[in-house]
Amino acid sequence: MKLLRRFLGPRVGKETKPAPSPSFPAQEQQEAGQAPLPPLKTRPLEPPKPFTTTSRRIRVGIASDVGQARTSNQDAALVFMASAEMAGNPPPVGFMVVADGMGGHHDGELASALAVQTLARYIINEIIIPHLDGREYSAEQRTIPEVLADSMHAANRAVQEHVPDGGTTATCAVIRGDLAYIAHVGDSRAYLISEGSIELVTRDHSLVRRLQELGQLTAEEAEVYPHRNVLYRAIGQGESLEVDAATRRLPPSSSLLLCSDGLWSTVSERKILEVLREHPDPQDACDQLVAAANAKGGPDNITVVLVQMPD
Repeated sequence: MKLLRRFLGPRVGKETKPAPSPSFPAQEQQEAGQAPLPPLKTRPLEPPKPFTTTSRRIRVGIASDVGQARTSNQDAALVFMASAEMAGNPPPVGFMVVADGMGGHHDGELASALAVQTLARYIINEIIIPHLDGREYSAEQRTIPEVLADSMHAANRAVQEHVPDGGTTATCAVIRGDLAYIAHVGDSRAYLISEGSIELVTRDHSLVRRLQELGQLTAEEAEVYPHRNVLYRAIGQGESLEVDAATRRLPPSSSLLLCSDGLWSTVSERKILEVLREHPDPQDACDQLVAAANAKGGPDNITVVLVQMPD
């Protein structure tokens, strides 16, 4: 943005004449023999009110970074929202997904990108377009969770066919109105942030989390467990795929956050809440969360998607 300034004062090289001294009403009245006017009463300046932001529409942010220790970014993410002003007044609808690829530099990148592209194409055709047309989600009258599960299976087949040595996590959500329909495979995560609290919506499909659930590892032991990154469920790793599903209502001013393990394994939930509180703009919040993970060493790729509901 260019800033234009107007300079006031005499020009260089030009003769200037001194301006006449200003005459004030009190001085003029005193010279005329009249009583001077009483001094003006002024009020002290009030301190400025704190800056607040309000929004009538859903706002989104997205950020991804390679981190400090990796040479390539095997994460992939996508988010889009559709809001319409038309007859029938359809509610906002959107889709968001975070995927974390596995299988080395080349295969991991391809697997996560292919999964995100397949999921997005499926959701657009089966949910977004019918929604904007005022139709149901498909001729078979499938529910949104059913369509999400089918899209995950389609992504699983695509990765198996085109990236046989790769795999990926996938955590995605369809937002329609004030409801979030979530589908999940792997150890990427979805969090619901509302009224100053944070709730983990998804369950990690990792070996270390399973051992914790069975009581064979404590939280402290899990932090240093040598195989803590091993997954027992991921897209592209088997013919059959079990998909977790959840539905959450999104209250006003709440946020839905999706992230790869490069964020949640490095930045605490308390710190995530602090960043969201200090940075109300969702894109700024995503950038700051990535910066917080990098400040802790950035041992993995870091990806964040944030959807913020209207006030």
